[in-house]
Formats: sequence, structure tokens, C-alpha cells
Amino acid sequence: MTTDPTPPVADRDLAAVAAQLGRVPRGTRAVAHRCPCGNPDVVETAPRLPDGTPFPTLYYLTCPKAASLIGTLEADGVMKEQTARLAEDPELAAAYQKAHEDYLARRDAIEVLEGFPSAGGMPDRVKCLHVLVGHSLAAGEGVNPLGDEALAMLPEWWRKGSCVSEEAVEDGVRALEAQRAGVEDHETAIAVKQRKAAERAARRQAQREREAQELLAQQEQEERK
Repeated sequence: MTTDPTPPVADRDLAAVAAQLGRVPRGTRAVAHRCPCGNPDVVETAPRLPDGTPFPTLYYLTCPKAASLIGTLEADGVMKEQTARLAEDPELAAAYQKAHEDYLARRDAIEVLEGFPSAGGMPDRVKCLHVLVGHSLAAGEGVNPLGDEALAMLPEWWRKGSCVSEEAVEDGVRALEAQRAGVEDHETAIAVKQRKAAERAARRQAQREREAQELLAQQEQEERK
């Protein structure tokens, strides 16, 4: 079961995310967190994409600067170290379990994905720091302990400016507007074709009824002779 849709994401935000990812984002429901530069850096994605494909990652990190820095943490062995501590620290493991439950509850509130785990390796290991950091940014500090740890290791990636240019965002907005206009034109053309087809069908039906009435009238005249 799916909840009622959220308000549509602003074209400017969609265009910024498209510029960040290098592709049009799919299934974007909302901006889950904004970078200090003003652009989205985490988006909330529908549990199922428009084509019906399950997408368990509710909070998707979009900023390429942040993603690159997180990738460096992963390469440096942070995930392995965190996973090892989960097996040794019951308090940390319990907090991570709660993070897992929080993630599932937030996703299930939109749509339940039967048989799918939360994301990022939760609740017993760390498989993707991008997911955990995205969760921390979207949910706030104190929800995902390992996401919070990784986030604290990152430098202020926004200090040297936005990850996308204003020109790229404006171009994206214009592209979205043109795409929407094209869809509307296509839908209008279909509606016109359907209306004309209905009118032709109505005329044919009226012609058949006139012919039937004329035939009946002729038969009645012949019977009176």
C-alpha cells in the first residue's frame, strides 16, 4: 500500500539533482536534506520507481563532492572497522539496530517492500557509507550512530562552492519545462484524436439509425398497399 503522494519537487531542485547525478533522477519524492550551499544533497526516493522496480534506498545522497569524500572513507577501511566494532560493542549494535528500525519505519510509511532489508548493511554490518550518511543527514543527528560518525569525518565539502553551476541548473529547468510542454502537447493531440473518433462513431451510428427508420417506413408502406 502506498501513502498519498507528497507535493511535487520544485523544478529547480530536480534540475540541480540531475546536474549532480548526470542523469534525470527517478522516483524523487522530496528533498530530504539541503547542503549549506542551498542545493539538495539528499533526496527521498519512492520505494518503487515509476516502472515498478523496488528501490530500497529511501535516502539517496546526490552531492558528488560529498559522495567522493565518502568513497575515500570507504577505501580507507572505515566500513570494515565499523562492522568489527558492531560485533564487539553491544551498545553500538543496539543503537544501530534502532537506526535500522527507523529507516524501515520511514520507508514503510510510504510503501512496504516485502522481503527487502533496510539499506547500507543495517542492522548488523556496514556495506555503504553513502546510505548511512544520507540517513543521518535526512533524519538528523542521533538516529544513525555510524552515519553520524562518518559524517563527522568529512570536511566541509561546500566551502569551495556549489557542486553544480547555476547555468547547469537553469538549463535543467528549461529542459524540464520543455519536456512537460511536449507531454501536454502530446496529451492534447491524443484527446483531439479521441474526440474526433467519437464524433465519427456518433455520425455513423446516427446514419445507421436513419437508414433503419427509412427501411421500416418503406416496409410499413408496402404492408399498407
